[in-house]
Amino acid sequence: MKPLVVDNVYKQYGDKTAVNGIRFEVERGEIYGLLGANGAGKTTTMRMVLGLIFPDEGKILYNGKPYSREQLSMLGYLPEERGMYPKVKINEQITYLARLRGMSQKDADKNLKEWLERFNITEYYGMKVEELSKGNQQKIQFIAAVIHKPSIVILDEAFSGLDPVNVEQLKETVKELRDSGTTILFSTHRMEHVEELCRNMTILHRSNTVLQGNIKGIKKQFPRERVILGTEGELKGLESLGGVRQVKRMENGYEVLIERPETAQDLLRHAMAQTELTRFELMEPTLNEIFIRSVGGRNE
Repeated sequence: MKPLVVDNVYKQYGDKTAVNGIRFEVERGEIYGLLGANGAGKTTTMRMVLGLIFPDEGKILYNGKPYSREQLSMLGYLPEERGMYPKVKINEQITYLARLRGMSQKDADKNLKEWLERFNITEYYGMKVEELSKGNQQKIQFIAAVIHKPSIVILDEAFSGLDPVNVEQLKETVKELRDSGTTILFSTHRMEHVEELCRNMTILHRSNTVLQGNIKGIKKQFPRERVILGTEGELKGLESLGGVRQVKRMENGYEVLIERPETAQDLLRHAMAQTELTRFELMEPTLNEIFIRSVGGRNE
């Protein structure tokens, strides 16, 4: 039985369709990517999963059961916007939120101290949220989302406002949650994070699903059109080769856009005849490239 099933869900606001028949399933111990530009329907979908609003049609199941108040304790949510009370002490605020999810004061306080120690910020226990940097506020908000040990977690732009070191720390924590069996719905604009963390994804555009499935399988549907050449010397005549669309000079070689994969072999022969190669790679498309092709490069 799948922990989270979104089955043919529709949501309408007046004459505007916010979500048009979205379907997906998330396994136990999986991070599922939900992608789309502003206005695509991501936030509406997440709000329906959280039970904040209800579908007009379709159903959402949690371990085979429909939404109910009993399901609240199994859900955790990290919103994109900062949602903590700035003038309330962290320990008071987090333990209160945990108790709303069914935890005892003692267990909530114990879990909070463990999380603060895990993030190496134990000194923040009795501080107010407004006294913290934006990055550390995000860590506290993350703790609030998972302190009650939910089995399903919804992460909306989880790494927003974090520097590279803290992004890596939080990514590792998210992976640990996944490995422990947590089901995670992950929404972000950062395609490289989806590539690293997710196995499956849905791309939404103007309320419709435009691409869905296993990320590796999706990449195989798109041609490889970029070649990286690492060279010891300069190459001449790349632009004149048949099937070459664009040549970009890089610090230690060239990036070449081609019309068809077969052109890569012509590039290789052409380059080897002129200089020593340190790298030759026919690159698979990035999720960013796939996303732009799928939505036509249009942003709302």
